[in-house]
Amino acid sequence: MGMRRRALIALIPVLGLAGLLSFRQGPGTPVSAESLPTSLTDRTFWRLVTDFSEPNGFFRSDNFLSNEVEYQWVIPTLTSTLGTGGVYLGVGPEQNFTYIVALRPKIAFIVDIRRGNLHEQLLYKAFIEMSADRADFLSRLFARNRPAGLSSGVSDGQGGESRSPRDVADIEGLMTAFRHEEPSAELFDRNLQAAKEWLVEHHSFALSDEDLSGLEYVYKAFYDGGPDLNYSFPNGGFFRGGNFPTYADLMNETDGRGEHRSYLATEHQFQTLKELEQNNAIVPVVGNFAGPKALRAVGGYLREYNATISAFYTSNVEMYLFQQGDDWKKFYSNVATLPITEKSTFIRSVSNRGVRFQFRNNAAGARASTRLNPIADLIRAYRAGRIDGYYDVIAMSN
Repeated sequence: MGMRRRALIALIPVLGLAGLLSFRQGPGTPVSAESLPTSLTDRTFWRLVTDFSEPNGFFRSDNFLSNEVEYQWVIPTLTSTLGTGGVYLGVGPEQNFTYIVALRPKIAFIVDIRRGNLHEQLLYKAFIEMSADRADFLSRLFARNRPAGLSSGVSDGQGGESRSPRDVADIEGLMTAFRHEEPSAELFDRNLQAAKEWLVEHHSFALSDEDLSGLEYVYKAFYDGGPDLNYSFPNGGFFRGGNFPTYADLMNETDGRGEHRSYLATEHQFQTLKELEQNNAIVPVVGNFAGPKALRAVGGYLREYNATISAFYTSNVEMYLFQQGDDWKKFYSNVATLPITEKSTFIRSVSNRGVRFQFRNNAAGARASTRLNPIADLIRAYRAGRIDGYYDVIAMSN
């Protein structure tokens, strides 16, 4: 990218050039990303991370793990309507990997207000890239020895996976096996040092001392919690006792039709994610959805390549934005600058508690439902003045 174009992108949040980044894609324009590079150099990856990021923000919990039980339920609809390719935007930790593996975008941006989420994404990146298979990855992630008897799960050379009595192809068996392993302080120290060296020496990412401490802080949570890590652990406070699903629970979930779709469900899923990480195609960015820079910078970069967004996973962030003055307006103004088509879709988590809208086919006792909403439809409603509150957004979700 030339200096002139980089300067233009940098000016967008300052000058508020909404007209320059207006919604220009017509109704018949397909989701596209063909002109995007297939991989990013380490230098380009880190430049995007640093140039697009905003200052560290605050949220009331660490969000080491999702708490959305139904997050896989929309995947069959997403894959049938969006297919693969395009660009993925998301927020938060590991649930993004499952959506990314399903949609296989050319590039993904994970935009979160907390720099702690950047640290978590980088720790994941290191462990995923360094691991031969899912069992290796979980051994690193939880600082537990690889259970004896687990096969590699790698290809048998004939399009299938190797099989054994304790094959890692069984996600439930895989998680159970690691639940029976004790955490190892020696593995924790060794894996943490290896991850730091991988990021700083192998990738040449300019991590600060604070960033390196952040990696350790995140890793300690996975070490302490293991497969039983949940949303309220270990930084309890406001959320302690919330009865949230564990890491194992979320990996063992299905799409509501009996199919396991988590990023660890099969070796093929994991290897797909590993390839994207190795290509530097999952870019974590520190940014407030209502902030002046991050989302607009991402949009400017995508327009450089005539690329459009296929899916934007917002979790329940919109609910909080409606509780913070006019932040929701700032967010939708930011979204209106993104390159989208009529197929571009919001993926959002909607609380099932105290909401007057009842959705069909909810999991029994689920805290939230995962729903879809065409981005263009919402932006048209916003520009027409038909969005006055969060319930108006929920009403547009299916």
